[in-house]
Amino acid sequence: MKIDFKTLILFEDDQFLVVSKPPFISSLDDRNAEINLQLLAKRYDESLSACHRLDKETSGCLLFAKTADAYRHASIQFEKRTIGKVYHAFVNGIHEFSNLKVDLPILALNKGSVVIDFNGKPASTVFNTLELYKKHSLIQCLPETGRMHQIRIHLSKKGAPIINDPLYGGDALYLSQIKRKFNLGRDEDEQPLIKRFALHAFSLEFETMESKKVVVEAPYPKDLKVLHKQLRANKY
Repeated sequence: MKIDFKTLILFEDDQFLVVSKPPFISSLDDRNAEINLQLLAKRYDESLSACHRLDKETSGCLLFAKTADAYRHASIQFEKRTIGKVYHAFVNGIHEFSNLKVDLPILALNKGSVVIDFNGKPASTVFNTLELYKKHSLIQCLPETGRMHQIRIHLSKKGAPIINDPLYGGDALYLSQIKRKFNLGRDEDEQPLIKRFALHAFSLEFETMESKKVVVEAPYPKDLKVLHKQLRANKY
């Protein structure tokens, strides 16, 4: 995967940098891959350090700090939960959520997944429905904590697993399932509309060291744009 780090930058000043992370690339070190976003960032500017992480398949806003002081400043905001994070998730089923708050503790397992367990760490997410389609919904997700796979398992527990997230019960979506006049070419195998779970870190709000508020939004990458377009076009 060849990526020009410069083209990913959404915001940059002398303290911080925000990029639009592509799907299928790890935020930090990944033993199974030659490249990760932290490494690409270091090649662009040696001083850059990732302040948090996104799942490998998740796209969207990722914050980097340029100095130790800036990194510490961001870490305090994450710790105090004053950083505003907004995610968009395309989910299976019709769901009308209005400020639905899910408080379910999460326990991480050794095999890279999580379960809801009252011996786990407190986790809280607020959900709002943005759009409804024929058999799917677009949900705004506001995580108040930052646990592993938090949004994915909280949505699953509300009966709204993310499209193509089999780990938490999300079915793949094929165009033939939503488009009435769908014709597959001879000898062709139909591919899912999206080949990862449909979760995107849409925006990030944080404060600079001068207490200036910064809000950054990441546009949908190509695969989510296609998914969004097809769901809207075949709404009824």
